[in-house]
Amino acid sequence: MQFADLQLNKSILKAIAKKNYETPTPIQIETIPLVLAKKDIIASAQTGTGKTAAFALPIIEQLIDKQDAPKKGKKIRALVISPTRELAIQLEESFRAYSSYTNLRTTVVYGGVSIEPQNDILQKGVDILIATPGRLLDLHKQEMLNLSSVETLVVDEADLLLDMGFIEDIFKINKLCPDPKQTLMFSATMPDKVVFLAKSILNNPEKVSVSPASSASKTVNQLLYYVPKPKKIELCLHLLRNTIKGEIIIFRRTKFGVDKLEKTLLSNGYKVDTIHGDKTQNAREEALNRFKNKEVSILIATDLASRGLDIKNLDAVINFDIPNVAETYVHRIGRTGRAGEVGNAYSFCSADEKSYIITIQKTMDKVITVEENHPYPLDPKAKPEVHKKAGSKHQKGRKSEASKKKKKRWY
Repeated sequence: MQFADLQLNKSILKAIAKKNYETPTPIQIETIPLVLAKKDIIASAQTGTGKTAAFALPIIEQLIDKQDAPKKGKKIRALVISPTRELAIQLEESFRAYSSYTNLRTTVVYGGVSIEPQNDILQKGVDILIATPGRLLDLHKQEMLNLSSVETLVVDEADLLLDMGFIEDIFKINKLCPDPKQTLMFSATMPDKVVFLAKSILNNPEKVSVSPASSASKTVNQLLYYVPKPKKIELCLHLLRNTIKGEIIIFRRTKFGVDKLEKTLLSNGYKVDTIHGDKTQNAREEALNRFKNKEVSILIATDLASRGLDIKNLDAVINFDIPNVAETYVHRIGRTGRAGEVGNAYSFCSADEKSYIITIQKTMDKVITVEENHPYPLDPKAKPEVHKKAGSKHQKGRKSEASKKKKKRWY
């Protein structure tokens, strides 16, 4: 199948030809006709599947018929919600490229910068708005934008939005948009909370899943190292010195772990930068740019902060901590071995993470090759470390009372 077979406007075909797009990906083949048919969609799509074009191209197609309206009279007709500034900027770049031969106007708004310049652009009129939830609601509260003309709402990276605590914001934004409207939801994983959100805001959605959680790229060589938890840093240094070369992303579970590993690698002469939730958006963007520009060769990141990073020619991924969700593992290793290139994924598993590996292998229906030839082997009989909970009974009681005051679960 060719893009021309998807009934796209000539101006769109010209734009994607300029980007050297030849044939549509599976998610584009399935999704584009559904969007053009005005269906609501819930789609499971990993990074690198072409999902942005899957919703951007048909949205542009639907807007082209009114593109000749006076620019100052333009109203927001397509709204895309993105969890982070970095992802929002990438989306805007894609929409601009795909609509470069039309008169459609696209802009992006996000927090961490002055609100006035964004307001100035909005007042001139835009067709397509990409926004992070907080800044969008701030602009609406200050009456700087109107969502009453939105025809299509896209919730991108839904699982990340919910992990970052944006559930209430999504509900608010949904209510600010008119009914009926078309709503499209895309998520790398499909936990219960994403399913709940989909049932709440979508209307008889079509389900699309072209990159199931069980699939892992055939171009990624996966190696598993069983290692005592205290020896993971030593193993990491050993492999970086002797085996793993090139541009590398190392995934850690916590922000503290990211900072600790960064300090160790820097002291050993490696060029390293980090991305995690405690860093400002500007700092995360600068770190990513340094990595892309090869000013540093190693990027250490948490899963939430690194979601959707668009990095080409990544040589290797290191799972310093094994994720407790199988889909997260698949998502991580999918950052390498893209576009037909061969990539490598190295996973460090301590005794307390063995159960995660079992689940991951069952999900992928694949046994990960174990590398036993390394200096820090794990005793096969080693048992998971037991961490004693600190604090007196009085403190535990206070903690229990505090937990009762937490927000009620919404799913």
